[in-house]
Parts: sequence; structure tokens; C-alpha cells
Amino acid sequence: MSDSALAQLRALLGPRGVLTAAEDMIGYETGARYDRGHALAVLRPATTEEVSQAVAICVRHGLHIIPQGGNTGLVSGATPDASGQQVVLSLQRLTGSFALDADNRSVTLGAGYRLSEVNRRLAAEGLSFPIDLGADPAIGGMIATNTGGARFLRYGDVRANVLGLTVVLADAAGTVLQLGGALYKNNTGVDWRQLFIGTSGSFGIITEAVLRLHPLPRDQAAAILVPSSGAAVLPLLRAMEDRLGPELSAFEGMSGNAMQAALQHVPGLRTPFAEGLPDYAILAEVSRARRPRLGEAGAEDLLQEVLADIIEERPDLLVDARFGAHDRIWALRHALSEGVKAMGRLIAFDLAFRRGDIMRFCDQMKAQMPDRFPGVTICDFGHIGDGGVHFNLVVAADSALATDPAQEAALRDWVFDVTVRDFGGSFSAEHAIGRKNQRWHDLYTPDSHRRLSRALRAATSPAGLGAVTFG
Repeated sequence: MSDSALAQLRALLGPRGVLTAAEDMIGYETGARYDRGHALAVLRPATTEEVSQAVAICVRHGLHIIPQGGNTGLVSGATPDASGQQVVLSLQRLTGSFALDADNRSVTLGAGYRLSEVNRRLAAEGLSFPIDLGADPAIGGMIATNTGGARFLRYGDVRANVLGLTVVLADAAGTVLQLGGALYKNNTGVDWRQLFIGTSGSFGIITEAVLRLHPLPRDQAAAILVPSSGAAVLPLLRAMEDRLGPELSAFEGMSGNAMQAALQHVPGLRTPFAEGLPDYAILAEVSRARRPRLGEAGAEDLLQEVLADIIEERPDLLVDARFGAHDRIWALRHALSEGVKAMGRLIAFDLAFRRGDIMRFCDQMKAQMPDRFPGVTICDFGHIGDGGVHFNLVVAADSALATDPAQEAALRDWVFDVTVRDFGGSFSAEHAIGRKNQRWHDLYTPDSHRRLSRALRAATSPAGLGAVTFG
């Protein structure tokens, strides 16, 4: 970086706002899963105006910007590459605004707020931003990657819950756009918000957002179900949806291997299966925003009644159902990622299918993996209710798959090819696109889509922005 650019950025952002020492930047250079790059500098603006001016300085000096939210992403979308020539622009300090409108069920806030802090503040008003994740990301990063989570079945993804955005473009002026607002309905023109949701910060930097909120559940219950087979999972889901409608808020699949990993590596976790883990289980949740009316069954009684009806009418679907404290049941589900990561070297996939194809894909992988790639342990889990699966593969730390990038690439090529070409699925369900997924984005995205992406990027942020090139 030139002395002139550095001096301008320090004059703008102050001593806390520009980091250049290696020991200060390492946390911004290191991703949540194995990735590590080298930044030219880390910028930490505290307002939208500071973001705008910092971006303008970077553009004038030809500096490539990597926007970074909470740095919890898993596809190298928020960390710099190894060149040492990219500037990380952290949203961490963008927490100055937090304006709750309880009547409108919306909140206007800075993009640097963590999800946990947002929901802590909203709980006092009986509201929440109900995107349930194992990590604690920043709101800006959640929007840029369009996260989904474990309750997508009930609330949808982030895209469905964003009303407005403030965005800074990577152009010579650091142009600031106000897109949408607090209105739920506004069909007066092109909805430009969608250009910046789920596109990994490649078209502009989100600095503020208006989020749609939902009432906190006031009556909820969960159970762990053991289906009779993989083929029974989707009929079981449909049977529960028929009886529960929108009160079915989660239907999460957990393989026996994934559960075993969590129980072995996460302290304090208790097994619901003292006699031994099943090959596969489902976490099902019922929730309501209100308490039961007089004479009406509560959530736990309702869930038990529905499952009893299903067992009576379709005894071929369900082998067992375990009930317990709601938080304890969810603790097992939320511990799966940590447990699997602790088993060995993790090769993770975030895939999406038509709901009826998930179990068929997993069964095919379990049948073919031992011959194609021996030594791989499949620890899959995911969001069966919305077609998503975290297809996690664990290998020994000293295996060729862990030490040879070409071997890992061959494995990824095969899994993605089966996903996309054989099943018509997606190679990125909710982790978005980062450098880890760039190769397969280029492979599977039609040329016509890539031409359109290049044109849109040239119009919005013509300078270097983001870790991924959609065009």
C-alpha cells in the first residue's frame, strides 16, 4: 500500500480503524475452517460514511477489498488470499444504530451486530430474528450469504426476512444506496435488495439493514425420532406436515456417525439413546407464538398425539420417539458440527436437493464411497425439511485426502458431479460462494448467467471487491 493511501485511511478511520501489524491482523486473516491468507491491511470503519470514504480511497489506489462480517463462514468468502495484496474491510464496528419498531415488527441496525446480540436485545420485546445457526455470525455476513439454518422450514432464509438495506458500492465515489426500508409491500420498481443478498459481497458492502422480526415462541416441544429406514423419512415428514401445518418448525436429520462424534467430543452432552445410537434420527420441533388456549393441548402433548396417530396409521414409518427437555434435545443437534470437526480432517459439503432425493443421495454415497475413497467416514446431518444436507466427510489427518490437495479435489469433483448432474441439486445450499467453491461455480454456472453477473458487477462495483468472481 502506498504511503499516501495509508495516510488517508488512518486520517479517516483513526488508530483503531487501520491495522497493519501482523499480530493485529491474524484474527481477520484466519477463517473458521482451515483457510488462512495474508492481508495488506485491515480496515475497521464505524459508520456507513466511513465505509464509503474508505472504499473510495481504496478504489482510487487500486486496492482490492474483502468485506468481512463475523468471519464465521466456511468457504473462504471473507478472508484474504495468500497474495498479501488484499485489504480486509471488517464490519465489526458497525454497531452504532439499533432502532426497534415493535409495532412494525422490524429493526433497523448496523451490519456489525452479531446474531446473538440482536436476539438478546429483541427478547425483552418478545421478538426474535429466527435464523437458527450453530455459529454466531454478523448480520451483514448473514445477508451477504443468505443463511438458512435449522428453522428454515418455518421462517424461511435471510432473504425472506430482509426489508431494507444500506449498501456501499466499490466505485470511485463509494456510492451509498438506500434500498427498500421498513415497508413490507413496495412494488414501485426493481427490488435491488436482491442483488446484494446471497452474493457474498461481490456487488456491494452491506452496512445497515432493516430486518423483519417474528414473535418469540411461547410454547414449543421437541422429540428425537427414529425412522424405520431412509425411505421412511420423507413419508414421515409429509405425515407430520399434514397434521401440524406451520406449527412444525424443524425437521432435522442426524446420522448415527454425526451423533457419535458429538457425544464423544463435546463435553456435557448426554445421549438420548443409552442402549446405543440408531443409524439415523430426526429432531422434530413443534412451536407456537402463543400459549395454549383453555382446554387445548400444549406443544408437547400435541407432538405426542400426532406421533401416536402416525404410529397407529403408518407403523412402517417410525421405530421410536424420545422426548425430553427442549434445550437438551437441541443441544445434541447444535453440537454436531463441533463433534464432527474434532474427529479428524473434515472435508465438508453444503448441498441441497429436492426433498425426496436427500436420503437417496446419502444412501448412494454410503454404498459407493468405500470403493472410490477408502478411509472416509460419512457424518451427514442437515435440514431435511427444506432439502439441505451438510454432507461431512472425516478422514485421518495423515491420509492422502488430508495432505494432497489433488486427492481432495478429486473427491469434491465426484461428490459435486453426483449432486448436480445426477440429482439436479446444488453444490452450495446456504454457505454461498467463496474461493473454496469458485471452481465449481465456474463449472456449473451457464455462460449466459456469468455474462449477466459481469455486467451487473461492472455497473455496481467496478473495482476489486469480494473473494469470489460470479462472472
